[in-house]
Amino acid sequence: MTDQIRWTQYFCLACATSAALGIIIEPAWAHSSEETLGGFWSGFLHPVTGFDHLIAMVGVGIWGAFLGVPAIWLLPVIFPLVMAMGGVIGITGVPMPSVETWIAASAVAIGLGISLALRPPLSVATLIVAVFAIFHGYAHGAEMPHTANPLAYAVGFVLATGALHLCGIAFGLLERNSAGRIAVRAAGGVIAMLGVGFLAGAL
Repeated sequence: MTDQIRWTQYFCLACATSAALGIIIEPAWAHSSEETLGGFWSGFLHPVTGFDHLIAMVGVGIWGAFLGVPAIWLLPVIFPLVMAMGGVIGITGVPMPSVETWIAASAVAIGLGISLALRPPLSVATLIVAVFAIFHGYAHGAEMPHTANPLAYAVGFVLATGALHLCGIAFGLLERNSAGRIAVRAAGGVIAMLGVGFLAGAL
């Protein structure tokens, strides 16, 4: 329980820090140009308003918490880093096949990993998350508004992704007691089923 309280405190601190950064960054970018400001908020809102992105990113945090140290921090770090690289590919316009299919498949795979309590080796879990992150990042980059500043947009969607991972971690820590374990496994099942729905729509 002590660890759970500590991680909840970390989560609250991270949320407060993100809010503070938003307050600090917004005026600075507003002085630069409206396009940059629009780029940041467009990037920040893209993962949050895209439900297929949202459930996968929360799922990564839940799965990391379920797998424990070091996955609890490694997976949520690897995902946004690789996603940023995918975003660059999307911004440059390099074609990539079946992006929506891969995004939907990520929710299915991660949701099943949670609901079935799968514990692959850390290298395998990291590889799975990294591969899916490329396609999530590509979608963010490819859908960037033409008037947006690429750097501001990328910072926005990386920060939003980190916040979603933290939400997943906070929820995933409930797995440490019996009642919470049921809730976490059920959440994994819901993520997987929603992913199947998105997958059917993408095919």
